Amino acid sequence: MKRISSIDSVRGIVMVIMALDHIRDLIHIPSQTLDPTNLTTTTASIFMARWVTHFCAPIFVFLAGTSAYLSSQKEGNHLFLIKRGLWLVLLEFTVITFGIWWDIRFNVFLFQVIAAIGLSFVILGLLHHVSSSTLGVVGVAIMVLHGAFALLPLPEGSALRTILTPIFSVTALPLPASKTLIMGYPLIPWLGIMLAGYGAGSYFKKPAQERKQIFLKLGGAALVAFVVLRFTNILLDPQPWSVQKDSLFTFLSFINVTKYPPSLLYDLMTLGTMFLLLYCFESAENALSRFFTTYGKVPMFYYLLHWYIVHLTMFAILFAEGFGVKDFEFGFSFGRPKAANGLPLWGVYVVWIGIVGVLYPLCQWFGKYKKANTHRTWLRYI
Repeated sequence: MKRISSIDSVRGIVMVIMALDHIRDLIHIPSQTLDPTNLTTTTASIFMARWVTHFCAPIFVFLAGTSAYLSSQKEGNHLFLIKRGLWLVLLEFTVITFGIWWDIRFNVFLFQVIAAIGLSFVILGLLHHVSSSTLGVVGVAIMVLHGAFALLPLPEGSALRTILTPIFSVTALPLPASKTLIMGYPLIPWLGIMLAGYGAGSYFKKPAQERKQIFLKLGGAALVAFVVLRFTNILLDPQPWSVQKDSLFTFLSFINVTKYPPSLLYDLMTLGTMFLLLYCFESAENALSRFFTTYGKVPMFYYLLHWYIVHLTMFAILFAEGFGVKDFEFGFSFGRPKAANGLPLWGVYVVWIGIVGVLYPLCQWFGKYKKANTHRTWLRYI
């Protein structure tokens, strides 16, 4: 299957932005104590450094669904989807979990975007006989309706509530041996985005100019719907906007929609922007598109590698600041000491640019290696 450059370009953009969020978490001085989207305590610059990364996960998941559709015509593809999905879940709870927490005791397991994509792949593989259009409609329905779960009158402690809460809402689940599983990306809301992406895959089989117009209309419609629905403040997001201390912070309140789990307004804002990016990068062939495509062609390689580079960079900064191994606090703290540590926001941006730059030749090499070794089946899993 020939790769579609606009998908790789847009995926590359969100992967580059994604690294900023993880670097900010591990290196920014106040990130251990400050909620960057709490408008009563944050600054506009810190808010925007976090807010811009909201676009990463939904676009990544949506395009994963689209890519699954584009490879779905291959015989036996559903079996590959199931196997790859299970492989992603395994990676999430081993290599990625260690990369995030750097804790050899594995006290905290985080069910996040890779595990959500993995289980969604498994479900897609099991539903391979269902048409893509039907799955797309189901996905959109989930995106619209999953927020209603919070309104269901399920008694506290009931079996049904216990079963459903982890797949609809962010939940911390105790595990044996004093370990914890955090359902940061509950399956159902993210499955809806994956299915919607799968259903939209047929657009990419249309001529380039035709699909450009489709993307422009979808993106414009989604963003207009976001603005109109957000302005009304009806219950489509758990976090209503309100007038703040000045016009800038009122605007920040307006765009401060809920990611955990993703609300309908969050989906409209992020995926609407994605469609406009697809419109811009469709048929684009220039230095900028080639730069982002380098990352977008090897998403899992980039994702795995960046966690380890970011974490090693964090340790190097801590050593430079005079901390020793005895000061490191693992578990929920990523290994950061209790005492103030890290860099100001401008330093976070410098480190981000440096790490993205280091990853570029590595991704470029791996992309060429994959292309030259298509006969190596294991490469399809990374």
